[in-house]
Amino acid sequence: MNQIFSEIPGSRTWSNVEEIHKGWSKDKKYYVQTNNSRELLLKISDITQLERKQREFETVKKLDHLEDILMSRPLDYGICNNEQSVYSLFTWINGEEAEQVIPTLNAADQHRFGFRAGEILSKIHGIPAEQDQAQAPWAEYYNAKINRYIRNYKSCGVLLRGADQAISYIEQNRHLLDNRPRTFQHGDYHVGNLVVTQSGELGVIDFNRLDYGDPWEEFNRITWCTARSPLFASGRIHGYFNNDVPDLFFKLMALYIASNQISSIHWAIPFGKKEVDDMVQRAEEVLEAYDYFQTYIPRWYLPSYRD
Repeated sequence: MNQIFSEIPGSRTWSNVEEIHKGWSKDKKYYVQTNNSRELLLKISDITQLERKQREFETVKKLDHLEDILMSRPLDYGICNNEQSVYSLFTWINGEEAEQVIPTLNAADQHRFGFRAGEILSKIHGIPAEQDQAQAPWAEYYNAKINRYIRNYKSCGVLLRGADQAISYIEQNRHLLDNRPRTFQHGDYHVGNLVVTQSGELGVIDFNRLDYGDPWEEFNRITWCTARSPLFASGRIHGYFNNDVPDLFFKLMALYIASNQISSIHWAIPFGKKEVDDMVQRAEEVLEAYDYFQTYIPRWYLPSYRD
């Protein structure tokens, strides 16, 4: 048994451990199978992440009562590797990556899975922010992020076609942030963090970016869904609102998506030129879908869908 794992309770019963090379997290991730064929997800983090991992564990436990949602559930966390590392153990969801499965399905099933993704997200957002997480008004908090995003973009030296129009839309709609609620957020909710089981159930994984904030901000990464299936992305909105989508939602989603695209350019720079070029291309495609913010409802959105 690897020395890193040896101090983890129950590790002697592990018959198979395979590293998972996927995602942007600095955590090392492993698929674990026990002697009695139980499957687990193990994450190993630097000891400096102890407080954050404790918070992640305790926060995701608040979803335990949502028994009708298939998700990777926290089992245990602690210190290992001679106090150099933190381990976190979760249940494993056996399935295929949704971003690979969804595009292969017929139109009805793409929309149906999207609808289910929206229903799940709505339930997750039913958990209000804790008192200590809701002190600063959302508008104050997010406007500070916007200021930083715009400042970083303007100083990074990389030009994004349509950035001026996106920034103009952001500036004209900051008022929409006033009096927004704060709830539990998955933090990175899109097809890349969803799986489809063999029985056709949709499961949610990877809560390591969880936070508290405006629940509608969670749609800032729906662009990853639209790239794989506009039907899935539209279904996700329909399911979240049970087919009664308010106009205000689209205006706020556009604000959050515009902010996210502006911030993505500066974020990509440390990863190298290829990542920057890819992010610029993606961002320009997203801005084009909004007709460079001449509209706040994107081209990919399908207002209604009937099987």
